[in-house]
Amino acid sequence: MSRNLTADLAADLRNRIVDGAIQPGEKLPSENTLISEFGVSRTVVRSALTRLQAEGLVETERGRGSFALTPPAEGPAAAPGTRPVSTMEDRLQMLDFRIGVETEAAALAAKNHTEHQLKAVHGALEQFTASSGHPAHSMKADFEFHRAVAAATGNPFYSDCIAALGQTMITMPRPRLVASEDRDSPERFAQVVHEHSSIYAAIAEGDQVAAAAAMRLHLSNSRRRFTGSARS
Repeated sequence: MSRNLTADLAADLRNRIVDGAIQPGEKLPSENTLISEFGVSRTVVRSALTRLQAEGLVETERGRGSFALTPPAEGPAAAPGTRPVSTMEDRLQMLDFRIGVETEAAALAAKNHTEHQLKAVHGALEQFTASSGHPAHSMKADFEFHRAVAAATGNPFYSDCIAALGQTMITMPRPRLVASEDRDSPERFAQVVHEHSSIYAAIAEGDQVAAAAAMRLHLSNSRRRFTGSARS
């Protein structure tokens, strides 16, 4: 019976995260709240959270609590005044903003990068490639890739902008969050890896036009993947 209660609670929280009712970086309800809401024991709550941690949908930090996908950043990036990204419209506007900013960033990275910065972009690409099937790791590595590209521009305003947006700028469609729901999910993830690889290759070659085009294509495809997932 306990296993069924654990599964039911995990399923409810999973749906809230995947459907956006609990946003990436948002703190989950407290143990006491879940105990009261679901009428279950503390053991059931902790078992459900452990299950979601194993799936990569929840991260728990000692002293801070459990968060959907990724804990919020500490320090300046978490400063008050950051605009929340919670609705479908917010996410699409975020992607439109990123297309404008990051397309130019990729071109500047191709022009200005140092060898150290290029290695950082490649390292983030490798981390992202290895993150398949684990949404939290995928989100972090995805963000680190884009942050490394921004750093490679040599212009600190790009780095500051991406850092301020934080990991929640990464818009993850449902299939990337719950791979078991979509048999095409590995192919979709492989496509994102390919897009990141194309961006890296153009930057490494110093091709500003190709780097900008690869970034624009990637983010435009991200927008299409997100809207397609939201309609399904």
